[in-house]
Amino acid sequence: MIDVAIVGAGPYGLSAAAHALGAGLDARIFGKPMRAWEFHMPRGMLLKSEAAASHLADPGRRYGLDAFHRYAYGEPVPVERFVAYGKWFRARTVGQALDESEVTAVGAEGNLFALTLSSGASMLARAVVLAVGHLPFAYRPCVLAGLPPEAATHSCDHHEPAVFAGRDVTVLGAGQSALETATLLAEAGASVRLVARAGALAWNDVPQERRSLPARVRAPRSKLGGGWPSVAWSRLPGAIRHLPGAARDHVVRTALGPAGAWWLRDRFEGAVKVTLGARLTGSEYGDGVRLHLRDLSGAATTLETEHVIAATGYRVEVARITMLREDLRRAVGSQGPAPRLSGTFETPVPGLHLVGLAAAATFGPSMRFVCGCDFAARRVTRGLVRRLRGSRRAAKLPLS
Repeated sequence: MIDVAIVGAGPYGLSAAAHALGAGLDARIFGKPMRAWEFHMPRGMLLKSEAAASHLADPGRRYGLDAFHRYAYGEPVPVERFVAYGKWFRARTVGQALDESEVTAVGAEGNLFALTLSSGASMLARAVVLAVGHLPFAYRPCVLAGLPPEAATHSCDHHEPAVFAGRDVTVLGAGQSALETATLLAEAGASVRLVARAGALAWNDVPQERRSLPARVRAPRSKLGGGWPSVAWSRLPGAIRHLPGAARDHVVRTALGPAGAWWLRDRFEGAVKVTLGARLTGSEYGDGVRLHLRDLSGAATTLETEHVIAATGYRVEVARITMLREDLRRAVGSQGPAPRLSGTFETPVPGLHLVGLAAAATFGPSMRFVCGCDFAARRVTRGLVRRLRGSRRAAKLPLS
């Protein structure tokens, strides 16, 4: 039996493990380090977040991205280097506490959690931190449900843009993922069209390293971007949890709307055909894919393509965390589709914590980005220490 099992070895899982181990807890972390970033991000991708907002978190703050590789202000970070940084961080902070087996099931056994591993082994833990990342929550429009996987995929399904060379591909969406996926596909030799409901594409401004005092006052910088709201969301995620439900949901839903990185615009324009103000109303599959669209005036059109990629983001639903046994899923989701968490990221099931994107509905938009790792790792470790050291006998898990 161990104190805490951390499920997932991406930025949030590695950060939580570094803090738990630093606090003297008997912790294990499960999963291949940086797997989603290495195999579910397109080759050649650049991080939209600034390097200063892309640090993983260790207790002494010694192993930030700048300790691995220094970047100039405004210089984008290649995903391949970020993956290498994550593995470097793991070697220095987690060491032998990593087990690269995948956790296939988490259930309750008395007052403990029982984990089943892909290796066939099992493990008992007094607490669990789920750092499952974004992959379980990929959102695909329901109008694509009838298309086979060889004709319709999500942007997170692809690592090699070159496999689409010479093919006609349609990308759905208007955010960074859609814009960069379309650009990388075009650069790899595909004929690409982007279709979006928005009437215009939005692009971030070129960052200015030196700004006047009035400019800094009007739009201060933060790890989430410029402006006072971004400052609040990035510096005060704990306060967002205390907002009234409707206000909190509004922040999570509307903060940081879809926009492309400034460094992508010149590569995108002229390389990708664009259809804007179009709502997808249906799809068919025969000799190829037919997408039925309706524009802002209500006029209907049909678009033919060989493959459609939904770069349509992620929607957190507890039901999609399928490694949790049904009774645990039911308890975690008792307050709605997205989990509601305590101040230490604990779910309604005592000892079961969620960090990363799954925590955004409680702590706001910073949990969607690497910059939220430090806050999450410190808060969840505080809760783990309080629970595991405060009482050596936890109450039985309240499950039916």
